Amino acid sequence: MPTTYIDCTLRDGGYYNNWDFSEELVNEYLKAMHEIGMDYVEIGFRSLDSRGFKGATAYSRDSWISGLERPNGIKLGVMINAAEIVGEPASIKEKIHKLFPETSRSHIDLVRFACHAHEFKDALIAGGILKRMGYIVGVNIMQIAERSYDEIAELCANATPECLDILYFADSMGGLTPVETQKIVRAIQQQWSGPIGIHTHDNMGLAMSNTKAGIEAGATWVDSTVTGMGRGPGNVKTELVAIELMGAEGRLNALLKLISKQFGPMQAKYGWGTNAYYYLSGKYGIHPTYVQEMLFDERFQNDDILAVLDQLKSSKGKKFSHSEIVNGPIYYREKSKGVWQAGAKFSDREVLIIGTGSGATKYAKQIEAYVREAKPLVIALNTGCPIPEDLIDIRAACHPIRLMADSAFYTEHATPLMAPISDMTAELRDKVLGANVLDFGMRVGTGFEYEACSCVTPNSLVICYALAAANAGGAKAIHLAGFDGYPHGDSRNDEMDQVISHYLNNQKSLPIDSFTPTMYKIKETSIYAQSK
Repeated sequence: MPTTYIDCTLRDGGYYNNWDFSEELVNEYLKAMHEIGMDYVEIGFRSLDSRGFKGATAYSRDSWISGLERPNGIKLGVMINAAEIVGEPASIKEKIHKLFPETSRSHIDLVRFACHAHEFKDALIAGGILKRMGYIVGVNIMQIAERSYDEIAELCANATPECLDILYFADSMGGLTPVETQKIVRAIQQQWSGPIGIHTHDNMGLAMSNTKAGIEAGATWVDSTVTGMGRGPGNVKTELVAIELMGAEGRLNALLKLISKQFGPMQAKYGWGTNAYYYLSGKYGIHPTYVQEMLFDERFQNDDILAVLDQLKSSKGKKFSHSEIVNGPIYYREKSKGVWQAGAKFSDREVLIIGTGSGATKYAKQIEAYVREAKPLVIALNTGCPIPEDLIDIRAACHPIRLMADSAFYTEHATPLMAPISDMTAELRDKVLGANVLDFGMRVGTGFEYEACSCVTPNSLVICYALAAANAGGAKAIHLAGFDGYPHGDSRNDEMDQVISHYLNNQKSLPIDSFTPTMYKIKETSIYAQSK
C-alpha cells in the first residue's frame, strides 16, 4: 500500500504562535506543499472553544479557507480535540453538525480526532457521523506509549471501518524507540486491518528513525511539519521527509525559500527543536509542554528546569498542568502550619521588597543610600539583589522548585531565609538544613489571607509571599523596587496585575508603591525623592 503524507504545521505549530499565521505565509506554504507533492495539508484545528484570542488556524473555518490561494489538487484536513465533543451520542452529533457542513459545502476532505484512550469510543461515534456526511476520518490515539501491547489491541478492537478510515497513534511524550514503535504498529494490527498512521515527536532525536520504523512495520500514513514546528520539541521535519521518503529532492525550491523567509526566523524566535530538557522529558515520560512553558518563562533558570523535571518524573508529569509549575501543589499542604511569627521582624517597620528586575540594578546606588539612611526592613526575593548582603534583613523564597535549586546558596549565607518549609516535603526541608530559616507558612488559595505564622496567597510567586508576610507581621508601610514588568502588551503583565488586584481587594492589605519604574499597575514614587 503506498504511503500517504500529511503536513500538519499550521495545526501543531500553532502551539507556539497561538495559531496566528499570516495569510501570506499560509498561501506560500500551500504552494510549497503542492510543489513537493504533499498528499494532505492539515490546515489547523476545528474548534468550538472561543476562549481567549487564537488565530485563524485554531478554527480553520470554511469562510476563511475560501479566501486562500489553494493550489489545485491539494487536499485539506483539520483536527478536533476529542475532549471538545465527548458526551452523550445526541450531544456528540449536535457538536459535529455545528462544526461541519455536508462535504458538498465544505473545503475539508479529512477530519482527524486527537483523543486519549478514555475518549476513543466517543471519537468513534463522532467519526461515524462524519463518514456518513462524506468525510475521510482518522482517529489519533495520544500517549500510546503508556499502554501495554494488550491494552492497545483491546482498545483497537472497538474500531470499525464504519467509524474511521485511518487509525493513528502519537508518540506524545517523544520517548519511543524504533523497536517500541514497531511493537505498537503490530499491536494495532492485531485488531485493525485498515490503514495505520504515525505521528512522531523529536524529544530524543528519534522522530525520523521512528517514522521509518513505523513504515517498515506497516504504517502507511505519515505526519510531518516544516522545520519540525510543533508542540514541545516538535516533530519529524517535512523537508527531511520530502528528501528521505517522498523522493522530492528536485522539488524543494519553494519549501526551502519558505523556511528561509518564514519558518527559520520563527524558529529562532520560539526555539522549537530538541534539546537536553526535551530529551529528559522523553526519557521519563514527562509531557513536553512543561519544558516549553519553562523555557518561555524568565523566572526559570537552567537548574530550576532540571529540578522540575526531576520532581515530575516521579509524580504527575504525564499530563500537563500549568499549576504544577506556577503553584507547586505537589508540595503544598491543604493547611499551612508555619511556626515563625512574622510580627517578630515586621511589626511597625517600614518594609522595602527588592525584586530581580533590571531597575533594581540600574538604581542600586540610590536604593543602597535609601536603605542606609531610612533603615527599612529589607526583603530580597530569592537569590538576587544588587545591594550589599549586610543590608538585607531577610531573603524570601517560597516556590519549592526554586528552593530546591537554590538550597546551596541559602545554606552558605547567614542572612535569614523566610520560607514555608513546614508545608513542603521532607526532601526539600533536608535541602535547606543548616540555613537560618524563618518558617512562615503558606498555602495557595483564591486570594490573600494573613495570620500570625502563615498566609494564603493566590499563587506561589514570591512577591505574594513577601507581601503577605509583611502584612501578617504588622508592617506600617511597604515599598517595592526592581519590579519592572514586561514590555507593553506582554500578557505576563496581566498575571502580575491580577495578583496586585487580589492584594488590594483585601481591606487588610497595606498600600504599596514602587520606587523604580514599573509596567505593573502599582503607584510609582521615585527613589530619588526618598533621600533627605
